[in-house]
Amino acid sequence: MSVQIGDTAPDFSLPSQTGETVKLSDFRGKSSVVLYFYPKDDTPGCTKESCAFRDSYEQFKQAGAEVIGVSSDSADSHQKFASKYSLPFTLLSDRDKALRKLYGVPSTLGLLPGRVTYVIDKQGVVRHIFNSMMNFEGHVEESLKTLKGI
Repeated sequence: MSVQIGDTAPDFSLPSQTGETVKLSDFRGKSSVVLYFYPKDDTPGCTKESCAFRDSYEQFKQAGAEVIGVSSDSADSHQKFASKYSLPFTLLSDRDKALRKLYGVPSTLGLLPGRVTYVIDKQGVVRHIFNSMMNFEGHVEESLKTLKGI
């Protein structure tokens, strides 16, 4: 099963790069959430995508949204990645890929974890899904466009 537009986004509770536990339900009623799944810390495509989110972070905040990145890397790996590239948002460690499975994020060629972004409104409803392994900036552009329409 995979999450579709119009679904209530499944809640989760995962450790962040700072060691704190982050829950999707913490944002309900407060802010929209841009939840982006990416394959691996500090790889060329993931760095490009994460830095694109970083460079537009103020626009996301102005649109009333929080950005959260998710991969199966450890919290320690996330800490180094966030520090190296000055990422101002939360990165979550989905070590057993349970959240990836819960959202139905597909793998590429059955091997690489997919790159999918979900825009979730303040009520917890999925408003947009963008799936592209190679269009890194598209994840940011599509998310901002969706947020402006909410």
